[in-house]
Order: sequence, then structure tokens, then C-alpha cells
Amino acid sequence: MNYGYYRPRMPFVVKNLLIINAIVFIVTMLAQQFMFGTFSLFYFSSPFFKPFQLITYMFMHGSFWHIFFNMFSLYMFGSVLESYWGGKKFFLYYMICGIGAGLVNELSMYIQICTADTPAQIADILRTPTVGASGAIYGLLLAYGMMFPNNMMQFIFPPVAIKAKWMVIIFGAIELLSGITGTNSGVAHFAHLGGMLFGIILILYWKKKNRLYS
Repeated sequence: MNYGYYRPRMPFVVKNLLIINAIVFIVTMLAQQFMFGTFSLFYFSSPFFKPFQLITYMFMHGSFWHIFFNMFSLYMFGSVLESYWGGKKFFLYYMICGIGAGLVNELSMYIQICTADTPAQIADILRTPTVGASGAIYGLLLAYGMMFPNNMMQFIFPPVAIKAKWMVIIFGAIELLSGITGTNSGVAHFAHLGGMLFGIILILYWKKKNRLYS
């Protein structure tokens, strides 16, 4: 994709988020059982759940391509947003989107438990970990679309160019449809939507308080 906005040198927070995610990924590959069992996000009533997992899960990734695409998006969108907002505001936004995504994912798991047909299905949900920065990344995508709505985004496949605001709407619609229909059941679609939801709430709050550009 070609992002129609000047992208400066990698700013401080984005650079350090990339480094931390890379270090955690390497350690995870060396000690998978401990890392996934300790720092992934489990459902609130799971015996594996710890409150700090609402933060640590967003630094965990399950595969090389998982972390690659998330970190590539963090670099592309995050560099622009941090340079525009400043490091403190950008870091606050990123973390709130990630934590919000985790909370929405917990709500999604609660609904799954309430509608489960057998105890075995409930037990499986309680043992299922959630990992990845995708919720926070979708929050960045939402912010980019709101801050620079008319910037053109050039996709390699399919080879089309669309405005950033339409890209956000399309991605959000795909995640909502996928979550409702159960497409790619191993993907936390509602966590992605949660990141976008908390992102738009925070941006609208800043805008109301005249703090969006300060």
C-alpha cells in the first residue's frame, strides 16, 4: 500500500514498541509454554487469567507473519500519528485501544460461554488464549482514517486506490461480518472492532475537549 502522507523518521514510541514486540516474540519462541500460559489473555473466570494480561497480551504474537503484519502496520500508521500527536498522546491512544480491544474480546468470550451447548465447549473457551497487537493496530487504522480521511491508499492487491476513510469503513465491515458469521474462527474479530471502538471514543472525547490537536 502507498500511504499518501509524508512519513518521517521512525519516532521514539513506535521504535520502542517495535523493539519490545520483537524481543517478546523471540523469548516466546524459546519458551512458548511459559510465555503463552502467563502473558496471553484468558477469559476472566479462567484459572489462567491474570489482570496484567490485558496489557501483556498485546505484545504477544503467535507466528512470524502475525507479528510481521502487525509491526509493519504499526510502523506505517503509527509513525504518522506519533509525529502528528506527539509521543505521550500516541502511546496513551495505543494502549487504550489495546486494552479496550481485550475488554471487548472478554465480552465476546462471555457471550460464547452463555451460548455454549456443552461443558466441553465452555472448558475449551476457558483454555483459549488471545494474543496480538491487532486490536491496537485497528485503533491506529481508525485514527489514521479520521485524521487524514482523504489521503489516498494504493493497494497492491487488488490494484485499487481508495480514500483512507473508506478503507476504515471497509475493514470495519469485514471484521464485523467475519465476527458474526464465525469466518476465520481463530481470529479475534471482535477484539479488532474493540480497538476501533475505543479509538473513536477517545478521539471524539479529545475533539470535544479541544485536545485532539494539542
